[in-house]
Amino acid sequence: MADDCCASGGCAAPAPDGRYRRILWIALAVNAGMFLVETVAGLAAGSAALGADALDFLADAANYGISLAVVGMALHRRAQAALVKGLSLGALGLWVAGSTLFHAFAGTLPGAEVMGAVGVLALIANGSVALLLFAYRQGDANMRSVWICSRNDAIGNVAVIMAALGVFGTGTGWPDVTVAAVLATLALAGAWRISRQALGEMKGHLLALPN
Repeated sequence: MADDCCASGGCAAPAPDGRYRRILWIALAVNAGMFLVETVAGLAAGSAALGADALDFLADAANYGISLAVVGMALHRRAQAALVKGLSLGALGLWVAGSTLFHAFAGTLPGAEVMGAVGVLALIANGSVALLLFAYRQGDANMRSVWICSRNDAIGNVAVIMAALGVFGTGTGWPDVTVAAVLATLALAGAWRISRQALGEMKGHLLALPN
């Protein structure tokens, strides 16, 4: 009977080890702190890429908070949480795309020095979190969503650093706008992958329910 319950997603999954929970708490604290840092830095530097990255930190802080809330729940509940995160990430990607277009038409010239310094700090923060989460990258949709967001963040930070070098070298804001567009694309692609897996897990749960 217990086996049938778990097969249909009706019982709670075994609770992940304490290390995973601790990593999620660390990730939550790091992302919340970096959101504040990059928000201030993005406004000060007039950088679309830093602004986009700051919102990504905020989305990830919420991501880790939701993951902590559903750890150990039934698979279909975790899939539902992952779907919410996927849709939220997609909304963030669309917002970043709109902000990027605004900066492109406004011809904003961001502060390269601030971009570069904050980009390095963000890379250290996200790279550390991604390394901690690497062992959990092949889990269910919820775990996978956490890993995808962390990995994308680290990639995005490298892109922000490259944008800072490009702004410094060219004296134009186009490298910043280009990187912001890349971050928007990463967010939308990640949202698609997370939502697709979550929907698949939810469909599997419904098919396993008794008629």
